[in-house]
Amino acid sequence: MSKRINLISGPRNISTALMYSFGNRSDTIAIDEPMYAYYLAKTGISHPGGSEVINSLPIQMNEVLDRFFYQQLNGQNLFIKGMAHHYHGLSDLSFLDDFINIFLIREPSKLIASFAQVINQPTIQDIGLKIEWELYNYLVERERQVLVLDSAEILKDPYKVLSSVCEFIGIPFSEEMMSWPKGPKPFDGVWAKYWYANVWQSEGFVKQKTSDRIFPQRLSSLLKEAELYYDRLYKESIKA
Repeated sequence: MSKRINLISGPRNISTALMYSFGNRSDTIAIDEPMYAYYLAKTGISHPGGSEVINSLPIQMNEVLDRFFYQQLNGQNLFIKGMAHHYHGLSDLSFLDDFINIFLIREPSKLIASFAQVINQPTIQDIGLKIEWELYNYLVERERQVLVLDSAEILKDPYKVLSSVCEFIGIPFSEEMMSWPKGPKPFDGVWAKYWYANVWQSEGFVKQKTSDRIFPQRLSSLLKEAELYYDRLYKESIKA
């Protein structure tokens, strides 16, 4: 039976590597951030390549759902990589009931330091942790099964954590998930050239050198707020 997997992640959070891991499975279709154009069109926020993004995807949520979330699978599994901040202001979340929802988090000082290289003054909305906490509680209150992953725990032992993820989803673990070829993938979004340079150099789950960036002190108040939500979600996460 096909599984529909919905990843809800913060940015700069090995979410693309996780998409590559699932996308390398022969039984899985990978979709890259199908709500991105909807988010940019609704908020008017400026992102690198924003006009390209808007021209590449539907900007109406019903079209996003029909084209990507509810596409015919023909026996394949579906893995959707999405960003938590793309859910900002979305009033009808009932479609989440039809999916296996997985939350991906990252220690916020590293997340913010990385994200600030592209967006100079990120907000709590941009980094997604508050929205992830809200979506997590929404699903728990509806008694839906949810899974929380921490990027550092994945990197400690990818085999163990991914095996647990597959068990949760109800699919067999595949060695195909442990590595992938370098370079762009056919399912990358048009924004990949702005954001994916590091992961294009990877062939598996490895810590990036950029993970050791110095935290920008101008964002200390954002870090303090983000840590509140991260700590709550981390308690629920799979540990290596």
